[in-house]
Amino acid sequence: MPYSPPPRTPSGPRRRSLLASAAGAVVLVGCSSGGEDSEESTGGRLSVTERARARAARDSGGIVERYDAVIVAYPGLAERLRPLRAEAVRHVEAFGGARVTASASASSEPSGAASSAAPSPTSSAAPGSEKDALAGLAAAERALADLRAKALLDVPGELARLLASVAAAGAAHAYLLTEGAK
Repeated sequence: MPYSPPPRTPSGPRRRSLLASAAGAVVLVGCSSGGEDSEESTGGRLSVTERARARAARDSGGIVERYDAVIVAYPGLAERLRPLRAEAVRHVEAFGGARVTASASASSEPSGAASSAAPSPTSSAAPGSEKDALAGLAAAERALADLRAKALLDVPGELARLLASVAAAGAAHAYLLTEGAK
């Protein structure tokens, strides 16, 4: 017996339409040119923006340190992790952080040695195995992407777009790290 359509078509917008509209509204709010370079900047907005940029640069620097620690602990992963680390370095620079060069720890210390340049306890502790190291990097990238996705709602247009872009890149890094661990 053939399937017959429902007796009446639901009126009003469909669920997908509502979700798409809500997502579009969020994007429009982030894309509005709310005068971040205008006289409003002298209020408190510039300081919020600058703090958000500094925090984002610092967070990206922490991810670079984690990549360095894993590369030092597991040189066999270096070729695979270098492109992702290079992207994280570009993220630091995009947020106005200090230019990051190749880590001295990644190039001059023997395998497994703790980096003296990396003050973070998570970056100096080597994970138990390559699989654990990749899972740890993926978790860190995912957590940072989530943090940035939340933060972009509190900052003006251009920085919100940058945060969204970098959050998407971090989520892609987490995916690549997770898929490679399988």
